[in-house]
Amino acid sequence: MTLPTVFLTRALPSEVLAKLQPYAQAEIWPEETPPPYETLCQKAAQVDAIITMLCDRIDAPLIQSCKNLKVISQMAVGYDNIDLQAAAQHHIAVGNTPGVLTETTADLAWGLLMAAARRIVEADNEVRNGIWRPWGPDVLTGQDIYGATLGIIGFGRIGQAMARRARGFDMRILYYDIQRNPTAEQTLGVLFTPLEDLLKQSDFISIHAYLNQQTYRMIGRPQFECMKPTAVLINTARGAMVDPDALAWALQEGRIAAAGIDVFDPEPMPANSPLLAMRNLVITPHIASASKQTRLRMAFMTIENVIAGLQGLPLPYPVPLPT
Repeated sequence: MTLPTVFLTRALPSEVLAKLQPYAQAEIWPEETPPPYETLCQKAAQVDAIITMLCDRIDAPLIQSCKNLKVISQMAVGYDNIDLQAAAQHHIAVGNTPGVLTETTADLAWGLLMAAARRIVEADNEVRNGIWRPWGPDVLTGQDIYGATLGIIGFGRIGQAMARRARGFDMRILYYDIQRNPTAEQTLGVLFTPLEDLLKQSDFISIHAYLNQQTYRMIGRPQFECMKPTAVLINTARGAMVDPDALAWALQEGRIAAAGIDVFDPEPMPANSPLLAMRNLVITPHIASASKQTRLRMAFMTIENVIAGLQGLPLPYPVPLPT
């Protein structure tokens, strides 16, 4: 009996692939960089399942060219790179890896907040470059975190995990989302606040919303103009939610004090981006979920979705498809 075929756009750990082996033949893209779109289309058209990453474009033309594809299993929580309407029309199941990276992502967001607020990376760079300025009242002064006001945009699992960390710093916590969460307001002591008011009041602003038409470029010049000049912006959600030109302007002109950014639009960040010259910007290359434990669990969840989809069973971690 011939096993179904799966194309993986990146290599996964051997113990994860061992779980897939009894159910499918795997072809693995050998590079660290994503396969070119044309290659992805060619491979997807030949297999029964594909395992994808956030930077793989799974659009309608690709999906329409797939005659045998039964499941798209994405190793990520987000899935804005996948055309769900096309998947639904062609009866292709889509899975993701929700929940598992909540605390890991919140850890990195908090790390970026602290690093940007206290200018840790800037100070480290100075020392490594032979600069050790004498102690002085204004040398590398940053922003206090303890007792400050944190504004959280998007109050799902990760936003709430961020709030739990902020409580340990005795912060006043505001949040904005499309829906209020009275239960979380009581348990976490947070205050629902309209977006503009949140931007005006917050010392730190951390983005944890989903990317959609409403949140695309939700932070631009008008929003930066609402913020305090001492504010620090953190984004570990999606790069497209923040206008990169507006961010560069805000950092350059002192409209905000600093930012910590893990996600960009586009990715990778262009080599000529003015953001790379900003000393008051802490940059990481989309690594919010990058702990060994979390990535391994994500990989296993991805395989579990594939196995179920190939057997015609409901996916254990499904993405809801439009009807």
